[in-house]
Amino acid sequence: MDKEMLYQRVHTMIISSTKEPKYMALSTVKIADLFRVKPEEIEKTLLELINEGRLKKDKLPDRPNYEIYLLP
Repeated sequence: MDKEMLYQRVHTMIISSTKEPKYMALSTVKIADLFRVKPEEIEKTLLELINEGRLKKDKLPDRPNYEIYLLP
């Protein structure tokens, strides 16, 4: 899994979001389909990006309590 390509895709999705503050709820299954890899690879790469400080992960306080990704 190309980490930079995934980061660019997620970054663009977050920037184009109309929500305030800018965030995006991601489906690892749909992204895995786009990249033609397993969802586990996407989850692992997203976790690496979070650990590097390039992304933040949070949960929406209200229902539905989706896991969301934000830019730091």
